[in-house]
Amino acid sequence: MAKPKTFFECQHCGMRSSKWLGKCTNCGAWESFVEIKDKELKALQTTHTEALPITQVQTENLEKFTSFEPELDIVLGGGIVSGGLYLIGGSPGVGKSSLLLKISGYIAQNTQKKILYISGEESPSQIKARAQRLECVSEYLYLLNEIDLEQIKTHLLQENFMMCVVDSIQTLYSPAITSAPGSISQVREITFALMRLAKEYNITIFIIGHITKEGSIAGPRVLEHMVDCVLYFEGDPSRELRILRAFKNRFGATSDIGIFEFKNNGLVSAKNASKLFFSEKPSRAGSAISVLLEGSRALVIEIQALVSENNFGNPKRSCTGFDTNRLNMLLALLERKIEIPLNRYDVFINIAGGIKINETSADLAVIAAIISSFRNRPLSNKTAFIGEVSLIGDIRETHNIDTRLKELENYGFQNVVLTKKPTTKTQIRCFEAKEVTQILEWM
Repeated sequence: MAKPKTFFECQHCGMRSSKWLGKCTNCGAWESFVEIKDKELKALQTTHTEALPITQVQTENLEKFTSFEPELDIVLGGGIVSGGLYLIGGSPGVGKSSLLLKISGYIAQNTQKKILYISGEESPSQIKARAQRLECVSEYLYLLNEIDLEQIKTHLLQENFMMCVVDSIQTLYSPAITSAPGSISQVREITFALMRLAKEYNITIFIIGHITKEGSIAGPRVLEHMVDCVLYFEGDPSRELRILRAFKNRFGATSDIGIFEFKNNGLVSAKNASKLFFSEKPSRAGSAISVLLEGSRALVIEIQALVSENNFGNPKRSCTGFDTNRLNMLLALLERKIEIPLNRYDVFINIAGGIKINETSADLAVIAAIISSFRNRPLSNKTAFIGEVSLIGDIRETHNIDTRLKELENYGFQNVVLTKKPTTKTQIRCFEAKEVTQILEWM
């Protein structure tokens, strides 16, 4: 008889080897290899179809339905797609289960269609108690406490469920794979099976995934490639603000974000989003205002800087919500162009509200906040700074300036410093600044 085919797979990174290894040569993990047998190889194989000319392929119209949470609909590109496979991740306690349970109850209440909530971590009584607190109890919302994939398939096919939530993917297991739940092979096989169910039976499936200490979804990267949409929760679980961002979306753009507030009844959509990122307190030294553009949404943010003299050791550079490497570049530019001796000072930057800056339009506001703190001179709380600063010291124009100025008008700002005046009329007084040295003249 032929010897059955086997190989060994690392449960941390997915590397395969023909023999067992004590230490993975790819990720360096110890005792992470498990044996995969021939029958498990067949279970992981997918079916093949014949190739068709693209002119003969029939297009399908995407059917979307609302989640009854405006911020989530914005992130998803207008709503939930029927038959879509969604993956949502985030740190423990950030609100993943609460949000999905809440929208499941809302959809069940308003559409009167069956929704299945599968949990391998909580009992049905715990989920019902949370649903009562979230005010989303409905007779069309079904709870299933099961981790066996075959049993889950049976329940999904017996009833005509519109949507299914899996909490979480790391707790499920497939009898076809001998490895433990949460392993690379289990997560991959279960995700493949859920993907087939979603596409063949037009069932929308949400998968909750645990994250590693590095902040990525636990399991193989192929998990994120198989799903239609990958959502991540950002924000400190100890604070009320939560930001939902799409890192992949086959049904829409990935530039928009959803902003939620954690209340007694769970996560709720933030009505005045910009109010969460800046305060209308009196002017203080080290504070500057700028406007970010997250997709089609403009957000007014407050940038706080603290410059403190360092009498010993190397000066510290610390950022919260801002890129440290970019801060070092801006500090070197200030030392060269304006001759501020920041090499003897500690510099700390904080973006109020817990949001992270991913664009360069806030460079000018960061420089203004640093100079304001260094000279202990408050800036006007009715003035905003918009512009990207280059290595040669000039200020470059940012895109969609009209959208940013309109958001500033809504909150009563009077002045804005930018590189070029807009072509459209605005009630805000615009001051042009072509180089960084002109910031000192304006201040």
